[in-house]
Amino acid sequence: MKSSRWWQRTLILALLSISVVAPLVFVYHRVHLTPYARREFLEDISSVTYRTDPLQLNAIEQVMEGFIRIFAIEGAEELEEPKEVVYKEKDFSSTDSYIQQKINDYEKSKSEGYRNNILERNEFNKDKRQGQKAQQKGPFSMIGNKNISNTTVTHNLNMHTHSQRMTDNNVEVTDTQYIQRATQKRQISHRQPQKVSNQKVWEIKDQIIRARAYLGFASPGRSSHLVKELKLRIKEMERAVGEATKDSDLSRSALQKMRHMEASLSKAHRAFPDCAAMAAKLRAMNHNAEENIRSQQREATYLVHLAARTTPRGLHCLSMQLTSDYFALRPEDRKLPNENKINDPKLHHYVVFSDNVLACEVVVNSTVSNAKKQEKLVFHVVTNSLNFPAIWMWFLLNPPGKATLHIQSIENFKWLPKYNAFKNHNSSDPRYTSELNYLRFYLPDIFPTLNKVLLFDHDVVVQQDLSRLWNVNMKGKVIAAVGTCQEGGTSFHRMDMFINFSDPFIANRFDVNACTWAFGMNLFDLQQWRRQNLTALYHRYLQMGSKRPLLNTGSLPLGWLTFYNKTMILDRRWQILGLGYDSDVDKNQIERAAVIHFDGIRKPWLDIALGRYKSYWTKFINFDKPILQRCNLQA
Repeated sequence: MKSSRWWQRTLILALLSISVVAPLVFVYHRVHLTPYARREFLEDISSVTYRTDPLQLNAIEQVMEGFIRIFAIEGAEELEEPKEVVYKEKDFSSTDSYIQQKINDYEKSKSEGYRNNILERNEFNKDKRQGQKAQQKGPFSMIGNKNISNTTVTHNLNMHTHSQRMTDNNVEVTDTQYIQRATQKRQISHRQPQKVSNQKVWEIKDQIIRARAYLGFASPGRSSHLVKELKLRIKEMERAVGEATKDSDLSRSALQKMRHMEASLSKAHRAFPDCAAMAAKLRAMNHNAEENIRSQQREATYLVHLAARTTPRGLHCLSMQLTSDYFALRPEDRKLPNENKINDPKLHHYVVFSDNVLACEVVVNSTVSNAKKQEKLVFHVVTNSLNFPAIWMWFLLNPPGKATLHIQSIENFKWLPKYNAFKNHNSSDPRYTSELNYLRFYLPDIFPTLNKVLLFDHDVVVQQDLSRLWNVNMKGKVIAAVGTCQEGGTSFHRMDMFINFSDPFIANRFDVNACTWAFGMNLFDLQQWRRQNLTALYHRYLQMGSKRPLLNTGSLPLGWLTFYNKTMILDRRWQILGLGYDSDVDKNQIERAAVIHFDGIRKPWLDIALGRYKSYWTKFINFDKPILQRCNLQA
C-alpha cells in the first residue's frame, strides 16, 4: 500500500517537472531562432484566440511584454562589438583627443542599441495589430491572414528603412551637438583664467588690527594671560602672512593660526565688551595711520625733488674723466671739424642749452640718425664753463657723422652781464635759477648772423626727419610751438595757472582763454624777433614780476607773455609731452610723434625716471664705451 502511494507521488512529481521544463525548452528554442522565425513565432502566438475572458486577455498581453524585453536584450547582444584598437605611444600625446574618441565610441554603440530596439518594437507592434485582427475574424480566417502577413512584412520593411533613416539622423545630430558643447566648454575653460583670491590675506591683516586694538585697552605694564596670548598671536600671524599678497602665498599652517587668533579675539571681546570704546580706538588708529601716510608722502615728494636737482654720481664721474682728457690734449688737437659752416644761414641750425653730456649726445645723435641730409645739420651747444671741456671732449671723441658741431661757453658772451637778468629769480631750484634756462630769450644776440633756428630742450628725443619743419610758413609769427590748450590733454595748461590775472596790468592786456604752448621744440624767426625788439619786452616783464606777483617762477610764463599773439601753433604730432611725469601717455602717440619731450622732474638719465619710457632715450647711447663702463653708467 505504501509502495503504491510512493509510485503515485513519484509519477505526479515527474509530470510536474516535465510541465515546468517543457515550456522553458520551448521558449529557449524559439528565442535563438532567426529574426524571420521569430516573426512566425509571434504570428502563431497572436493567432491563438481565447474566450472573452478579460483575465486571459491580460495574461496574453503580459506574455507579449515579456517577449518584448527578451527580444530587446537579444538585439542588444547581437550588436557588433567595437573593433580592438592597438594604440601606439605617439597616440597618447593628446589626452583630450583620446577621451573624446572613447566618448564617441560610447555614443555610437549607445545609438545603435537604441536603433535596434526601435526596429524590434516597430516589428512587434505591427504583428500585434495583425494578431488582434485575427482574433476578431476567428480561426476560419487563416487563409486571409497569409495575404495580410505578406502585406505586413512589406510594410514593416518600409517602416524599418524609414526608422533607420530617422534614427541615423537623430544620432548624427546628437553627436554634432555633443561635440559642439564639449568644444565650447573647453574654450570657455581656456578663456577664463583662475581668479586670484586674497580674501584670507585681508582677513589675517584685519585680525592683527583688531588684536592691536584690544591690546590698547589693557593698562600699561599689564601682563595678564590674555595680553600675552594676543601678543603671541600677533607675532604668529605676522610671520604667517609675511609679504604674501594672495591666498596661494600662505603656508598650510596659516589657516590653523587664523582659527587660534579668532579664538583669542573672542576671549578679548568678552573681556572688553564696550563697543563704543572699541570704535573710538579704531578711529584713533585710523587717524594715526593717515597721518603716517601723509608724512611719508611729503617725505617721498621731497626726496624725489632732491633727486631731480642732484647730479647722479655716474654723470659726475663722466664729466671729470672727460675734463681730464680734454686738458691732456694739445690746443691744436682740440679743434672740431667743419667750423666754416657754423654761420651759414642756408643750413639747418639746431640749438641746445645744456650742462649734461649724455643729454646733448642723445639730442644730437637722435636728430642725425633720423635726418635725410646730415650734411645740412649744424648743432650749436651752449653750456657753462664747468662743463664746457667735458662736452667738447665727448664730441671730439664721438663726432656726429656728417653734421657740424659748434660748442660755446656762456662766459664767452661779453654782452650778457649788461642785462643783469639772472639776479631777479627768487627760487632755490637750479632748474629755475640756471642761466642756461633763460638764454632762450637772447637768441638774436647769441646768433647774430642767423635768420632762423630750431631750439631744443636737452630732455627731448628726435624720432623723425625734421626737414619739413624748416619749410613751414610762419606768417609773420616769431615762434612756432605745439599748443597745450586742448582740454583733457596730458599737458593741458591755462594762462591763469601760471599768471596772476587778478593784477589789472595782466587782466587788461591778456586773454585768460588764449591758447598756451610748450617749450621743448620751437622754431624761431630771428629776423621778426629783431624787428619787434622782443628781448626788451622780455626784460620789462621780468622786472615787473620781480616787484609784484605777476607770474610763477620759470621761463614758460615769461615766454607766454613775451610771445603773446606772436606764436604759430603746430600740430600736436610734432611734439608729445609728459614723459617726465605722466605714466599713462598713449604709446601710439609716442611712436607717431616727431619729437618726444621728457618734461617734468623724472628725467631719463635719473634713477627716478619712468621705466616704460626710458628705452626711447637710452637707445641712442652706446653704453659699451669704456669710459661709460668705468663710470658705471648703464642703460
